[in-house]
Amino acid sequence: MADFHQNGNIAQFHNLRTRPVEELVYELETFAQTRKISLILPSLYSELEQPALSGILDELSKVRYVHRVIIGLDRADERQFRMARDYFARLPQTHVVIWNDSPRMKALGGKLEDLGLAPLEPGKGKNVWSCIGYLIACADSAVMAIHDCDIVTYEAEMLARLVYPVANPNFSYQLSKGFYPRVGGGKLNGRVSRLLVSPLLIALKRVVGDTDYIDYLRAFRYPLSGEFALRTGMLPDLRIPSDWGLEIGVLSEAWRNLGRNAVCQVEIADEYDHKHQTVSPDDATAGLNRMSTDICKAIFRKLAAEGTVFDMNIFRTLKATYYRRALDLVEVYANDARMNGLTTDRHVEEQTIELFAENIIRAGEIFLKNPNETPFIPNWSRVHAADPGLISELKAAAAADEAEFAPLPFEPAG
Repeated sequence: MADFHQNGNIAQFHNLRTRPVEELVYELETFAQTRKISLILPSLYSELEQPALSGILDELSKVRYVHRVIIGLDRADERQFRMARDYFARLPQTHVVIWNDSPRMKALGGKLEDLGLAPLEPGKGKNVWSCIGYLIACADSAVMAIHDCDIVTYEAEMLARLVYPVANPNFSYQLSKGFYPRVGGGKLNGRVSRLLVSPLLIALKRVVGDTDYIDYLRAFRYPLSGEFALRTGMLPDLRIPSDWGLEIGVLSEAWRNLGRNAVCQVEIADEYDHKHQTVSPDDATAGLNRMSTDICKAIFRKLAAEGTVFDMNIFRTLKATYYRRALDLVEVYANDARMNGLTTDRHVEEQTIELFAENIIRAGEIFLKNPNETPFIPNWSRVHAADPGLISELKAAAAADEAEFAPLPFEPAG
């Protein structure tokens, strides 16, 4: 992907292979002396039992410019939390494992419920939100980065390239979004971006007309990437979606709070592969089935907030337009894959498109039945206004959990 193309909507930074990564790292180490950089790793306990996370930690152990690593641990009992502490102990950076299922954290959740500010459901959004709260309480970092814990092809260069645009004090960017080719195992991957988001945005442009927001989203080469970095000044006002629209939600928040000139995307890898979600065609609450619905809802909600008027006739037209454009793109992707010695399953991809088309209608129906739905977790500014001491209690609860429960040697299941 070595090119210098700019789309005119947001800044794009490419890897032109003209500068050694060691020079970027040296600069980051210099910036980090006065602008501390923290990394958030939202993780399920089950990811500790997979080889990807171990490889990520091996790479992170080489990184000297990261000041703090915050690990949000979900779906873990006490014994698993203690083993997780041992697992992450290899990190040389200051780090903390936040046990999201601990009695202390659940008690804080009860306080939030009493205030009417509790996250609606567990998941990645709530995990990231809690980690952000902890980082705000630390009050010592200028830059925050997030990436997933299931990246099979992870290299430390990914993080360096991701954080550089927002860590460099001479740049004005507040948010940096990673992009890369979704290739792995001899296949063209990235099904939701390729088969849903890209054709849906094309269809929306035709059905509802030109909007700056649609152009903004279309400017991202990989809008669903889980890798982004931002300057911490925007954290208190950042609203995190509680459903699976996290990545689109964060981009929408950047659009609302910053505008396109403060946002950039950066090429962070030549190849990227991670754990692949199942489609789950028979279960609307799981896998890509649910993810596609949540993403559609996130986009519809934002367009409505920008003044777009929706009704079922528009959603039916949108479904038909999307379906035609998605089928056209399937052929393009198949030809692109073949030219590069990769494979796609045309039959399976068209079946997936049919599911996504139905979920456009489903998401539209949900939106129209409950247009005032508030799927965002309240931002930390609102939590602070309701209870100024709660953010400090979060940090204290995480510290108390680590102090009370000593690490146990990590033992993978089975």
